[in-house]
Amino acid sequence: MNIQSSKGDRQMKIVVLDGYTENPGDLSWNGLESLGELTVYDRTQPDEIAARIRGAGAVYVNKVALDRETIFSAPDLKFIGVLATGYNVVDIAAARERGIAVCNIPTYGTAAVGQFAIAMLLEICHHVAHHSDAVHAGRWEQNADWCFWDYPLIELAGKTMGIIGFGRIGQTTGRIARALGMNVIAYDEYESGAGRALAEYTALDALFARSDVIALHCPLLPSTQGIINRENIAKMKDGVIILNNARGPLIVEQDLADALNSGKVYAAGLDVVSTEPIRGDNPLLKAKNCLITPHISWAPKESRQRLMEIAADNLRRFLEGSPVNVVNL
Repeated sequence: MNIQSSKGDRQMKIVVLDGYTENPGDLSWNGLESLGELTVYDRTQPDEIAARIRGAGAVYVNKVALDRETIFSAPDLKFIGVLATGYNVVDIAAARERGIAVCNIPTYGTAAVGQFAIAMLLEICHHVAHHSDAVHAGRWEQNADWCFWDYPLIELAGKTMGIIGFGRIGQTTGRIARALGMNVIAYDEYESGAGRALAEYTALDALFARSDVIALHCPLLPSTQGIINRENIAKMKDGVIILNNARGPLIVEQDLADALNSGKVYAAGLDVVSTEPIRGDNPLLKAKNCLITPHISWAPKESRQRLMEIAADNLRRFLEGSPVNVVNL
């Protein structure tokens, strides 16, 4: 692709179409403001996109879709920045045809996502929030014994965590699991020396059979879509715990709901689902022992600050004629 760089152009019109999730007001847009004439919209509906990006040289999106028609209707557009790692909201082929650089943010949330996976696991093991609410409701004060618990409490030391997808985030989760005394095994199509230092690589079926906890940290590919399904759940230990804060479609949701309700899977911690925001008919909403959070693994302020800095640096480097993080070369 021939990238049409805009070296030296500091009067570029820059538009952010859905900035609220990234920055609800606790961060600054100064990095982008220093690079051109910036307009930030909290949210943008599909029928508002064309008018809002008219005349823009650079457009940033998080979940707003830029399809082929939209991209070809914006003659001044030279740069598309995605405020996320995944860039499926942009028609990459159309941008390539137009010579428009599409840049993502590849490594801003590694620590936060790994931490969140373990946070879901610890909540499943101890139900800390539930028991705190019970105390505040007066149940401890009124209890006949000196303590009580409403769920089985699970010690993780000595148990095995199987991690599917052992890149940066998977390895972060693995390091924390090891600090908790867990054995860590991993499956990844591409093994690495750093991975071998942290975990034993195994075949996928072996991981299913050996793991007490399975954490998904793999990308969504044809080979991984629906990797948690009825057939593969049958290969797992009875009472396995499944964690997913990668991509919702990695799980066949009805199959997981059935396994939770039967007790085959003891619990699940999910920060992602197949359709987001979640739909009311999602079977996991009524499944037993299913913790669901609204796709917030990435969202600590520190993580979002890094995202903001990288987003501005992507455009700065593009304007200087040395683009980075380009996904449509």
